[in-house]
Amino acid sequence: MQRGHSGSAPSTPTARIRHRRRSNEIPADLSKIDGNHFLANDENKYKSLWIRTYSTLWMLAGFAFIIYLGHLYIWAVVVVIQIIMAGELFNLLRRAHEDRWLPGFRLLNWHFFFTAMLFVYGRILSQQLVDTVTSEKFFYKLLSGFIKYQMVICYFLYIAGFMWFILTLKKKKMYKYQFGQYAWTHMILIVVFTQSSFTVANIFEGIFWFLLPASLIAINDVAAYIFGFFFGRTPLIKLSPKKTWEGFIGASVATMISAFVLANILGRFQWLTCPRKDLSTGWLQCDPGPLFKPDYYSLHGWVPQWFPWKEISVFPVQWHALGLGLFASIIAPFGGFFASGFKRAFKIKDFGNSIPGHGGFTDRMDCQMVIAVFAYIYHQSFIVPQIYPVEVLLDQIIRNLTFEEQKELYMKLGQIFQELEAPFEA
Repeated sequence: MQRGHSGSAPSTPTARIRHRRRSNEIPADLSKIDGNHFLANDENKYKSLWIRTYSTLWMLAGFAFIIYLGHLYIWAVVVVIQIIMAGELFNLLRRAHEDRWLPGFRLLNWHFFFTAMLFVYGRILSQQLVDTVTSEKFFYKLLSGFIKYQMVICYFLYIAGFMWFILTLKKKKMYKYQFGQYAWTHMILIVVFTQSSFTVANIFEGIFWFLLPASLIAINDVAAYIFGFFFGRTPLIKLSPKKTWEGFIGASVATMISAFVLANILGRFQWLTCPRKDLSTGWLQCDPGPLFKPDYYSLHGWVPQWFPWKEISVFPVQWHALGLGLFASIIAPFGGFFASGFKRAFKIKDFGNSIPGHGGFTDRMDCQMVIAVFAYIYHQSFIVPQIYPVEVLLDQIIRNLTFEEQKELYMKLGQIFQELEAPFEA
C-alpha cells in the first residue's frame, strides 16, 4: 500500500486534525496581494461571489422566519449560535495528542460554559421567568427560590469546576497545556457571553433593538463586499488585505441611508417595537411610544410641482438609527479586523466552515457582538426614560427644604393622615 498519496485521507485522529488545520490555513500567496493585484484581478472572485450569495440568501430566509416566530425563538437561536461559536473557539487550540491523555478535559470546558449560561440568562430573564409562571403556585415558589439563590448555585458550580480542574493536574508535562486551555476557556466565556447577553437584553426590550443593529451590520458587510468587489483598488488595512477603502466608504454611505429608511419600515410593526415581559409566544400589543409615532414635515417650496409627495413622515427613532448606522459603518468593522488579526496569529483562514463562503459562525458574529453592546448602552442611555423610586424623589425634595419648611411639611402631612383615618375611626 502506498503512503503519502495526495488524495488519500489521513488514517489517524491526529493526522486528520492536522489535515483540517492545513486546509484552513491562509494561502501562502495571500500576503503578496497589493493594490495592483487586488480583488479586481482575482480569478476565483466570481465563484466566491455566487457561493456567498447563495449562503446569504438562505441565511436571510431562515433569519426572517425566526423573527416572525418571535422573541423566545430568537433567544433560542442566539443560544444555539453561542454553543456553535464556543465549539469553534474551543477547537482552535485543541491538540488531539494532549487531549488523549486528559480524559474528560473537554467536558470541563463545557461545564464552565453552561455554568456561565445559567448565571447570565438567570440574571437577564429573571423577571420574564416570574411573569411566565405566576399562575402556577408550585412553579412560582420553585422559580422564586432559584432566583434568590441563583448566585450561590452558580458560584458553587464554578467552584466545583475549579476543583475539578485542579484534580486533573497529574502530569507535569501537561501543566502548561492545561493552564493554557483554562485561560482560553475563560476568555471565550468573556467574549461570547459578555457580549451575547446584551443581544438577549435587546431582544426582550423589543425585537426592533435587536433587528435594526443586526441588519445594519449585514448591510454594511454586503455593501463593503460589493463595492470592494467592483471598485476596490486601495487596500484598507494589512490585517484584511482584501478590504479596500472604496468598499469601506461605499458601505458607510449605504449603511447610513439604510439605517434611516429601515428604521421607518420596522418602526411600523408593534410585533417588533413592543417589549416582551414574559416568555410566552403570543401576539403583542402596546402603546408604541413617542419614538414610533410619526412627525410630518411639509415639502412645499422644496420640491418641484410634479413631485407626487408634498410631505413626509419621519419617526423620531430614525434620528437615533443614524447613530446606530454610524457606529455600524465606522466602529463595528474593527471587530472584524480584530478577528482577522486573531486568525492570522493562529495561521487559519476561518474559525470554521459551517457557512459556505463565509467560514464559521464566529466569522459572521464578530461585528454583531460589538454593535450589540453599543445598541444596549445607547438604548439605556438615550431611549429609556430615567425613573427614580418615590423614596429617592421625596428624599431629594426634603433635603432641599429648610428646617422650618420641613417642620411645616411634616405638620401638614400629619393633618392629612388624621383626616384620612377619621372615617375609619367613626
